Amino acid sequence: MTGQTHEEKDQQYVWHAMHRYQPDKQPMVAEKGEGSWFFDTKGQRYMDGVSGLWCLNLGHGQSEIIDAATKQMSELAYFPLSLGHKPAIELAEKLDQLLGGYRTFFANGGSDANETAFKLARQHHKQTGHPEKYKIISRYRAYHGNSLGALSATAQANRKMKYDPIAPGFLHVPPPYAYRSSFGNPLRDDELAADYLEQTILWEGPESVAAFIMEPIISGGGVLYPQTSLYYDRVREICDKYNVLLILDEVVSGFGRTGRMFGHLHAENFKPDIITLAKGLTSGYLPLGATCVKRSIYESFKEQSEDNHFRHISTYGGHPASCAAALKAIEIIERDHIVERVEELGDRILGKLKQLTEWPMVGDVRGIGFLYGIELVSDKSTKTPAPDAMLTSVVVACQAKGLIIGKNSDTIPNGSNVLILAPPLTSTEEDLEFLVRTVTEVIREL
Repeated sequence: MTGQTHEEKDQQYVWHAMHRYQPDKQPMVAEKGEGSWFFDTKGQRYMDGVSGLWCLNLGHGQSEIIDAATKQMSELAYFPLSLGHKPAIELAEKLDQLLGGYRTFFANGGSDANETAFKLARQHHKQTGHPEKYKIISRYRAYHGNSLGALSATAQANRKMKYDPIAPGFLHVPPPYAYRSSFGNPLRDDELAADYLEQTILWEGPESVAAFIMEPIISGGGVLYPQTSLYYDRVREICDKYNVLLILDEVVSGFGRTGRMFGHLHAENFKPDIITLAKGLTSGYLPLGATCVKRSIYESFKEQSEDNHFRHISTYGGHPASCAAALKAIEIIERDHIVERVEELGDRILGKLKQLTEWPMVGDVRGIGFLYGIELVSDKSTKTPAPDAMLTSVVVACQAKGLIIGKNSDTIPNGSNVLILAPPLTSTEEDLEFLVRTVTEVIREL
């Protein structure tokens, strides 16, 4: 049809992610981005307070990344990693320099990187004399992807509704969550959460457990993280004790988001067996994921036999242009001291959000670097989660003031009550002050 607006065509042709059917709702259609801001087709300007989907770490308009991808496509537009190409080799080398002692298998994105990790873990155990190890343990409220295996590891009940049966062999344990301690003891919550992991391994039988996957900070599930490094130390000790591979999902927390290059670096001497990466790897400019595996695990795939090699392939995993974009994004992060400014500005400016706990509907404010969660309640004394309508009203009011924020939608029953803020890491001080001021104004107006 001619004469239709993009908004009208959007309603006719596009199926949007995470949206209920709302035939009368006019969609927002973005047209142009500049730094931490974008313009819609009506000329309205908005600050992107969630970096797209937690991925646009360096904001819009990074010409160096665009030029690097363009140059690569002009030289070699595509090549599969059943063979090799220079950008993938150079990126794998760079990731090894950053992480120390890892070999990289490239994927399309975060879900794919985690699927790869699960397959690698199970095959590794079968090739090292432990063929019964197949179970994967994850944590409640965590998100690990939307493909079947990654969704099975995702312990958010609302994400799985009407998709059952999920893949077998996936189990869940409570995460550290002092505000709502699963163990009724906020002061010992980290310790008890780790103990529960060990007890689950023992109940299931250590000979059957292949891996434990965790995010350093549970992001989309409500911005949950341990109070101290004790939890990380105990998890590593438990996994070593029972020969359980430790998979760290750094898809959101990687590449400076938390004020460290990787989220797990907040704990000293914490070394995962497998690390999965995506999102900030290219700053969202092109799709790319990575599964980084300790070299000692890679060794178990070297023995020559008919089926000891890793029989997994991805058409676009490690795309040359994506790898070129990732190399340039990492170069910018290091050259411009992005990690250091996130640590400093996160504490100094975004840290002001913690003052919101003075208000009756704010139960808790949790944050680290440029990643914050504001948990809303309808009764502070009982910690009764706020209804979804209250969260939606805050999101809508912020949008009306020119700020896009997120919420932990479709996670767990009666638990989607956390507002989420994750602005681009290149946001100016003025951008961050605007974010804090706007959120504060809206919550005060509730």
